[in-house]
Amino acid sequence: MKINFDKASFKDFEDIPGLDFREWAHLFQQYVVNWESRGHWNYRQESLDGCKPVVRLDLPGNTNKDFVALVFNDYLGFTQHPAVKAAAIAAIEEFGVGAAASPAIGGHFSYHRQIEEKIAKFFNRGSAILYTTGYTANTATIQALMKKEDLAILDMNVHASMYEGCQLCKVKVFPHNNMEKLERILQETQGQYRTRMVIIDGIYSQPADIAPLDQVVKLAKRYGAYVAMDDAHGVGVVGKTGRGVIELYDLYKEVDIITGTFSKTFGHLGGYVVADSEVINFLKFQARQHIFSVTATPASACILKSIDLIDEEPFWRDKLWENINYLKSGLHTLGLDTAQSASAIVPVMTGDPALNAEACKLLLEAGVYANQIGYPAVPRKNARIRMSIMATHTREHMDRVLNAWEWVDLKLQISNTYGHQKENG
Repeated sequence: MKINFDKASFKDFEDIPGLDFREWAHLFQQYVVNWESRGHWNYRQESLDGCKPVVRLDLPGNTNKDFVALVFNDYLGFTQHPAVKAAAIAAIEEFGVGAAASPAIGGHFSYHRQIEEKIAKFFNRGSAILYTTGYTANTATIQALMKKEDLAILDMNVHASMYEGCQLCKVKVFPHNNMEKLERILQETQGQYRTRMVIIDGIYSQPADIAPLDQVVKLAKRYGAYVAMDDAHGVGVVGKTGRGVIELYDLYKEVDIITGTFSKTFGHLGGYVVADSEVINFLKFQARQHIFSVTATPASACILKSIDLIDEEPFWRDKLWENINYLKSGLHTLGLDTAQSASAIVPVMTGDPALNAEACKLLLEAGVYANQIGYPAVPRKNARIRMSIMATHTREHMDRVLNAWEWVDLKLQISNTYGHQKENG
């Protein structure tokens, strides 16, 4: 079978008719080699350091000793916060390194209960459930609540975990943040399903923009639907006290299902769902990935300190926004397009997968480690370089990034190319 590796994406290898999985793997390996030969393969780079604003990478042929890292979603820098690390160490000393059982049959410890109570209180709600990842928080919850008689109505840009969670129910998708199309779906499906749930992100991981939560809630309530929101990228970043998009709109009680992750702002690992007490109790015994998976390790007790730090040290959020605004201002001065970003995720739009890959290669040559995002994560015409900003980046780091982009744009003319593409549709 012939595949144009230069223009192929990961999706081309998901399910190739007439070939078995070994043949898929063989073709995919050829694809990887092709991209590596051009220096365009920048996935699974081996870092020699932890999650920090500057890291060392093991990159053969690259003479840089360190790279400004724009790939971590550790927005407030809590993975390296001394108090958070001390809390993890103390919990390991007390409980050991593993939980060794699922929550229903022995693996529910006092630190799990404490995290559930604290994250629920964080959102002014009464109950929460923990999962070992944010991904499974979404998949397990939606699969437990939504079946074949039910309809999930998804913003097209929700996280992949939400799409996977909807495999057991009917699905309709509306264009990103398009309230007119959402209302049309709600009107046309009224009375046809047992349960309807509108599913959105708070801040979207690729567009990096904010959901119009007030409008979503208003429409959902008008037409008798529930609302589920995953605000993995908003919590700790937006809102007067860092409660995320739900705080921006002051709609704590109106969102039926709140999901999120501890792997970003909170600097650890795991997921959570916050809802009313009866729904949460139901999930504790019906969400399969919860009841059949081992619980979070004792080190996760550090999350308790991370949650406290959101209120105790708000200056981290202030520093984060200083960095975001400084970088975006500099990129705009260079004529680069950061789309509708309103978060700690700052994309530079290239609009072309090949240009995207070459830009990423050149950024690495300049000592900047960022992610190239293309199809199927985004449409091909919306290819971008995605940068995650942290409070622990310094002004010097941001200047290094801007200098690198100035050099890259001089070589590739991204500012001219993408602007021309937009003008021509």
